[in-house]
Amino acid sequence: MFARAMSAPQLQALDDLQTAAQQAPPPDYVDFYCGPQRLGLLASRHAPWLASVLADCTLMHNRMVWDASNLSVLQRSAKLQTALLDLRAQGRVAAWRNEEFSFFTHAADRPTAGDPEFLRIERAGFRFLGLLSHAVHINGFTRDGKIWCGLRSAAKATDPGLWDNVTAGGLAAGESLEECAVRELWEEAGFRLPRSSLLEDAGHARISRPTASGWHDEMLHVYNLPMPDDFFPTNQDGEVQAFACLSAAEVMARIDAKQFTPDAALAIAQSLKSAQISTL
Repeated sequence: MFARAMSAPQLQALDDLQTAAQQAPPPDYVDFYCGPQRLGLLASRHAPWLASVLADCTLMHNRMVWDASNLSVLQRSAKLQTALLDLRAQGRVAAWRNEEFSFFTHAADRPTAGDPEFLRIERAGFRFLGLLSHAVHINGFTRDGKIWCGLRSAAKATDPGLWDNVTAGGLAAGESLEECAVRELWEEAGFRLPRSSLLEDAGHARISRPTASGWHDEMLHVYNLPMPDDFFPTNQDGEVQAFACLSAAEVMARIDAKQFTPDAALAIAQSLKSAQISTL
């Protein structure tokens, strides 16, 4: 019902969001490699900062190469984490969360908890280094064709005060996508998922763009969830300041007004592109 309430121009606008989701990096950005393995993308100002605290880094033209491919996962992770801690102490890495993300060189589309990591570091380092991260986004649809959305806390380090999906959160190191979904549903919306089969896999979408803290490159793993009629979300972790059950027209008006995070808007677009579109 949610999709059927949208006009053709509105559906086209969501489709355009997907087309524009992966932006071209600014020309002065620097590719970050570990030996032959590409890791991420550094803002031009980040490259010399990183080289000053991370041994065995060489800046050559538009490429920063870290000579650490012969190290173990634990050794690479420890060295890079120590460098990020130094940069944090200098005030160059913001929004430190004391949470670790995994970086994978394989299974980038849909990682599982058992996939081998190339390294794991503090999540704030992912944007600073331009590494590909993963997140789960859940669209909570009601039977009358509306969608539950959360207003991010004004104290959030990223995208404060913008509208988001009913649940959205980064994939922690060692966590499966389903485990992340269950955890975030409780932490952000106070919803205990009775069984994971209720989650309808809506696929994934990648978003890449420059931000104030560096290059944001993330794979969004999107799920649709039919919400009970008597459900009203209650935030548990202080990261959401309000909730609203919005119609399709209200969602599109807020997306047009840039009141949704780009990631949340893309997750809504992806949900309508999925095979479950007929049920929404």
